[in-house]
Order: sequence, then C-alpha cells, then structure tokens
Amino acid sequence: MMRPGTITVLLALCVGFVVGLAADAFPPVPQAGPKDLCPVCGMLVSKYPNWVATLVWKDRRTHHFDGAKDMFKFLQALPAYAPGHKREDVNVIVVTDFYNLEKTDARKAFYVIGSDVMGPMGHELVPLATRADAQDFLKDHSGKRVLSFEDVTPEVIAKVDAGRF
Repeated sequence: MMRPGTITVLLALCVGFVVGLAADAFPPVPQAGPKDLCPVCGMLVSKYPNWVATLVWKDRRTHHFDGAKDMFKFLQALPAYAPGHKREDVNVIVVTDFYNLEKTDARKAFYVIGSDVMGPMGHELVPLATRADAQDFLKDHSGKRVLSFEDVTPEVIAKVDAGRF
C-alpha cells in the first residue's frame, strides 16, 4: 500500500512529464485541402501530400506549399508574397519528414540538397526531423549537403533551383 504523499509525488511527476512533452510539440496545423494552391508557384498542394509544408500565422491564417523549397522562397520574400506580414507574425511552420511522412517543426528540421530524389518542382530541399536521418538520407540518396533551417539562404535556393549544389 502506498502512502498518500507517495501518490501525490508520482502524480506530480507524471503531470510534469506530460507538460514537458507538450511544450516540445507544436499547435495543431490545418491540413491542406483539395483546392489549396502554393502561394509561390500556384501548384495544387494536395496532389503532393508527401511534400507539403505549412505556415500558420499568429492570426491563424494558413499557407500550404508544395515543398520546403517554395516555403523558403515565401519566407525570404515576405513583402512580395505576404505584404504587411513579418517573420515575427509566424506562429508555426511545419514540413513533411521524408521518411515517416509526419509533420515536423521546420525550424528544427534538417534539409538535404543535391540528392537523387526529386520533389514536385524538381530539385528540392528534402526535410528530415533529425540530423541522423538527414545523414542517412544523404548517404542513401547521393545527397551533397545537410542544412539547418538557418543555413537555407536565397543563394542556396537559387543553387537548388539551378541544380548546382
């Protein structure tokens, strides 16, 4: 038989564990619908569910992209694609992990460029949730580099578009 104090301590530990898990998660992200168009290229994103990236603003407006490459183009040219918005207005950005097809935080993901895997718009930044998965993908698919979110510059995007890595 456990003493009442022990039960309270165990309950507090369980609650702390669950809260810790939730703090690492991101808020619910709307799914791309059958008519959602990528704001960068105009492509129907629902045709490519394995590549969808999604940006949700603090006001809950949402943009879906046909891949991480167009999501980065959008973020790097906000005045052109989302006049009046700033990066600080972004609530959450998710990409689809190549291996498990689950949504993962785009800011924490890793991106492989120069691989033999093509996205909906040709050469693509292939998102993976962990550095270990990105390194495995790099080896398995003849990739050239693994990048963090911060490493993806307009120059990198131009090279990916041109197929020069």
